[in-house]
Amino acid sequence: MSPIALHARRLSRTYRTTSPPVHVLDGIDLEVRDGEFIVIMGASGSGKSTLLYCLSGMDRPTGGSVELAGTDLTVLTAKEMSRIRLTRMGFVFQQAHFLANLSIRDNVLLPALNASPNDPDGASSRVDMLLERFGIAELAGRRITQVSGGQIQRASICRALVCSPEILFADEPTGALNTSMTTDVMDALTQVHADGTTLVMVTHEPACAARAERVIYLRDGTVVDELRLGAWTAAEAVPREDRLLAWLRARDF
Repeated sequence: MSPIALHARRLSRTYRTTSPPVHVLDGIDLEVRDGEFIVIMGASGSGKSTLLYCLSGMDRPTGGSVELAGTDLTVLTAKEMSRIRLTRMGFVFQQAHFLANLSIRDNVLLPALNASPNDPDGASSRVDMLLERFGIAELAGRRITQVSGGQIQRASICRALVCSPEILFADEPTGALNTSMTTDVMDALTQVHADGTTLVMVTHEPACAARAERVIYLRDGTVVDELRLGAWTAAEAVPREDRLLAWLRARDF
């Protein structure tokens, strides 16, 4: 069995700015194995994105702990956590958050230069390799207003991988895309996972979730069930999605 890449123990998150306080996560235990692809699902307000943010150190849990390959993220300073996110994690969001005044290539290059300021040639080489690998090398000099949503998300995947992260987090990466672009982006993420990267994704789309090896279902901030789907193949896409849909309907999704 693969070693544990990410381990959450009794993870909780409460927002106390409201009266009464809002308990978004309630004692979650979760293990993600090295090289695994898991998806987090649940109804709106179930805590999916909050769980992703706490797992990745973008938000601090109220209680419990999160370990990345043995490193306890919950005790790190903000500066230490920032370095972990830059060098050991990758992120793909629904919106790319690219800088409009930079080209696609320069947006992908920026985190690589921040991570390795003494190796600009190496950073440039990795960027060019990734842009070529994901089929957008010809778009390198364009701005974000000159490319499609699917192309922007492919560039986001390149940016997420440019520092060779141990784990990639994706929060609704296809939420703003049409069906064709969604398939394009999920093909890219499936390729990333096939290359050995650990992937944790939040989505509300069963067709996307069916790509995962394991689906975690949240309700009211707790893990209530999980479905193991095993390795994904294109030939089994339809029966996998049908199986997942039946499982979700049984949980009032």
